[in-house]
Amino acid sequence: MRTFYLIVATQTFSIIGSRLSGLAVGFYIFAQTGQATPLLLISLFSMLPNIFAANIGGMLADRWDRRKLMLAADLGSAACTLLLLISFATNSFQYWHLYAVVFISQLLGSIQQPAFAASITMLVADNKRDRANALTQLSSPAAGVIAPIIAGLLYGSIGVIGTIMIDLFTFIVAAGTFLVVTIPTPAETEHGRRANASVWASFTGGLAFLRERRPMLLLTMQFGLVNFCIAGSMGMAMAYLLGRTGSEATAGMVVGISSVGGLAGGIVMGIWGGTRPRIHTIMPAIILSGIFLALFGLSQSPLALGAAAFGLMFPLAFVNAPVMSIIQAKTPPDLQGRVFAVLAQIALVLTPIAYLLYGFLADQVLEPAVLTPAWAPFAGLFGSGQGSGMAVIIFTAGVVMAVSSALVYALPLIRHMEADLPDYKASPTQADDQPVEGEAGLELEPVVAAE
Repeated sequence: MRTFYLIVATQTFSIIGSRLSGLAVGFYIFAQTGQATPLLLISLFSMLPNIFAANIGGMLADRWDRRKLMLAADLGSAACTLLLLISFATNSFQYWHLYAVVFISQLLGSIQQPAFAASITMLVADNKRDRANALTQLSSPAAGVIAPIIAGLLYGSIGVIGTIMIDLFTFIVAAGTFLVVTIPTPAETEHGRRANASVWASFTGGLAFLRERRPMLLLTMQFGLVNFCIAGSMGMAMAYLLGRTGSEATAGMVVGISSVGGLAGGIVMGIWGGTRPRIHTIMPAIILSGIFLALFGLSQSPLALGAAAFGLMFPLAFVNAPVMSIIQAKTPPDLQGRVFAVLAQIALVLTPIAYLLYGFLADQVLEPAVLTPAWAPFAGLFGSGQGSGMAVIIFTAGVVMAVSSALVYALPLIRHMEADLPDYKASPTQADDQPVEGEAGLELEPVVAAE
């Protein structure tokens, strides 16, 4: 598993760089505008490619060399980061520069993500896949813990330009990894042959596979609602925290605590491995996360905000890794790129609406309402200072997330999905072609967690 570990380590290093520059740019923009909408627009432009281009990325991941795809994606992201660096260094920065760079970088990421998710099946033995997936979920929270610390130490002295230079260096390191690793190519299956019969069949193969498995489709649709609730809230979290606390240092500390929660959850998941069936890990974790999201909206002191942020992120590690394991177990390896891509599209389709709606409600409706006498009945629960209007949105999102997930979890179709849906079983010939842990093909060269 050396290849898998090397990819995860170097991609985590790259994510730390991206988080560092993201924090610096976020501080800069909020200092310039004092509004949540510009920050939500960054999230919007980072999300759109995952919705509209993920299917193309999944198709490419199943038809082309996955290692080369991931290398090209990292090099392209490095080029985008270089352009942003030039924009700041020449004092010509405009907001649309940032939005364009974010959009293109995430467009490349929409190619890298399904390629990596599908590669795990080829790099990790079946009996270690749950823990491997849990390990990939540690990358983002680990970066979330480390990046705010580095930002706090260096931002005052190196500014936005210095942090972007660090980000560029981490991208180059991550890209270099793909030059020295080997990722086996999956054997072709009957599902894969049908999906590759034409460009259109290849493009829609993941959706066709998913439509035949109704519980997986229904669960993915619920993830769409969950993302509507949580992504919009987290998209304006920095503005909310700065409004609540009035301190960049305190806001960064709360963000760091949330990442500690995600990191702790990932470690526990990696050691424990979750329940069998996995759905009894996934759905209670989402419900618990929704409850803490609501509490995050009610919190006003830094201590309460930090505790709620920790509780919000801790359970999420118990969601993504088991879901990946279910998909990997139920899907032929040469179709996984497209299935992961269409899952991402469905799960994220409502998120751009959330970014636009949350920003409008925060800046145009609820934050101005805080300054009016009509706010008095809500002041005791949500506060009466800056950020109180955003608190209403976050609280409501948490309630919707928890209640809707509880209702879906109550459906027998969802509770029994793992028993009802058959696992993919390779034919004897295909099984002989697949790498297992310890074979030279897996251990020969030391490489992904997508950002």
